[in-house]
Amino acid sequence: MHMPGSFSICAAVLYALTLGGYSAHAIQLDIHNEQSIKDAAATATWGMMTYYHGNETGQIPGAFPDKWWEGSALFYALLNYWHFTGDTTYNDELSVGLQWQSGSNGDYLPSNYSHFLGNDDQMFWGLAAMTAAELKFPDVKHGFSWLSLAQGVFNSQKGRWNTTMCGGGLTWQMFPYQGGGYTMKNAISNGGFFQLAARLARYTGDSEYSDWAKKTWDWSCSTPLVNNQTWLVLDSTEGTDGFTAEPRWLLEFWTRCPSDIFELYRADIILFSFRTKTGDQQWYTALDGLLNRTLATFFPEKTGYVMEEILCEPRQICNNNEVLFKGLLSTWFSYIAIIVPSTYDRIMPKLQIAAVAAAASCTGQGNNACGVRWYESKYDGHPGMEQQISVSQVLSANLLPFVQTSKSVAPVTSSTGGDSQSNPDAGLTNPVVKKGPDPISTGDKAGAGILTVVLAVTWAAMMAYAAI
Repeated sequence: MHMPGSFSICAAVLYALTLGGYSAHAIQLDIHNEQSIKDAAATATWGMMTYYHGNETGQIPGAFPDKWWEGSALFYALLNYWHFTGDTTYNDELSVGLQWQSGSNGDYLPSNYSHFLGNDDQMFWGLAAMTAAELKFPDVKHGFSWLSLAQGVFNSQKGRWNTTMCGGGLTWQMFPYQGGGYTMKNAISNGGFFQLAARLARYTGDSEYSDWAKKTWDWSCSTPLVNNQTWLVLDSTEGTDGFTAEPRWLLEFWTRCPSDIFELYRADIILFSFRTKTGDQQWYTALDGLLNRTLATFFPEKTGYVMEEILCEPRQICNNNEVLFKGLLSTWFSYIAIIVPSTYDRIMPKLQIAAVAAAASCTGQGNNACGVRWYESKYDGHPGMEQQISVSQVLSANLLPFVQTSKSVAPVTSSTGGDSQSNPDAGLTNPVVKKGPDPISTGDKAGAGILTVVLAVTWAAMMAYAAI
């Protein structure tokens, strides 16, 4: 694919690879050297884990009291770091944290947080568990299986499908006392549910999941949220107005941009082609449209095609959620490139450009702290856990060229080596007996998590083609 203007992808890669020298404390990176990328990823991941205290005496595994959903993003990063590098350093923290926050019913509604959460918050943890199953991260002997945790979230959210407003869909918030968020139908909640159902369908072969995924997709396309002609995805709309009110774009979030990354999530629908050998052209068209628009929007020529949160980075107003999105998108891109080989040449040069610029931003505080605005190729003075997560993700994703021929790289299914135990009734009325420790009660309140629209949607796109 040719990008607009005369600045070619090839030139962009060369530009990014030679961007003004690193300082003495930058993460050193040779984007064409496997060990160099692994070392860089290890440095960024170590920096990420300095913000995690759930493995310390007196602390709660997996808990982030003021931003509970972000724990799922951290564990997402650890899963991919382990998968692409083979480094098991953090596997104990990963297993314990993902289990501890699962709740007594195995549906990621722990008692200390459930009454403050949105459907999107719960969904991100379900997708992390789904990823653990797909990457064959070992099940915990005396706990919930990763697959059953994903099934528990699906069953929980299926029960909240709301037909009283606009004929279907999930609301942003779970409960009426959460105010306007309970009447809002938004893209990320429904997109995440769609992706989870699609990935469960691919992994298990159970038609219930594929039926729900198609139902969610069709409903979304019948609303202002999804335009399956232009591939624009809007953030949200008010359910009590019967979708007659002007849809919300909430331009302060990149995934709420008219062409946000939620677009890519929609490509997961390709997943439905898992039932055929030839696939369905509808899903190929969707993936192509979503991918092309996302590349054109969030990898602008003005930055040398470095990935940018276009609505908040130039104004230096990005919040924690927005800082995480680039890392999540990097991970999803890498798996799309694996499962849909025709996208590889469009995706990998962009991930390489992003990784080189991201590594160059990690010169802060004398300990390789990373910044937000990667396109500056220097530390911008804004460190944080979210910055470290995103850099860890983009660096891990750049190991793809060295492992793409390995069968172990592609997300597995129950028929291609997946061994996580299934429990189709997980999360339903009768709780599954959990042999591990129950979550500790702290009384801390978790933030409902703002409408973080980008995340989960892309991974399913990748999954789709794996079975074709």
